[in-house]
Amino acid sequence: MAISGELDLNGALALLANARYASESANEAGGAASSRQSAETLTVLTSLAEVRAAVNEIAATAQRLISIYTPDLEPDLYDQTAFLEVIKHFVLTRSFSKVRVLLAEPTRVMRDSNRFVAPQRASSYLIADDRAIVYRMRADTWDGIADINNPSAARVYLQEFDQVWNASAVDHGLRAARRG
Repeated sequence: MAISGELDLNGALALLANARYASESANEAGGAASSRQSAETLTVLTSLAEVRAAVNEIAATAQRLISIYTPDLEPDLYDQTAFLEVIKHFVLTRSFSKVRVLLAEPTRVMRDSNRFVAPQRASSYLIADDRAIVYRMRADTWDGIADINNPSAARVYLQEFDQVWNASAVDHGLRAARRG
């Protein structure tokens, strides 16, 4: 079982690492230079300190939208003064800014038996706009990647986020927190 989990992790990381090369580098002038520059934005993460720094950096790049998918609001990442200051600055300085957070709640999924959400994702990620991403295949480890300039990968996970977001029930009261 550990081998298949390792292969899944490697496959997901490969998807993220290679996603940008499929469309963007082929369409841009100076394709080789562009690919080289993009490859330099990918960072491999292996510790809590690295993930914290990446989350803060990626969130600080957002201009319009921050989307966070997390199992339980991971206090080691998101209940930190530095991160909260980034979010506060983002919301207060941009008139059309939006922060969306999806929580994976396994007890509710088991209770409600929602087939769409039932294949519970074990991953955790933060996406800034549709360009930058911090992604961990398994939320119970700090191993992952960060890429400040990977629109292809960011869009893949943003689309997944949007599907789950739109399928979520509005009547649970958690979406009600809006700026006035």
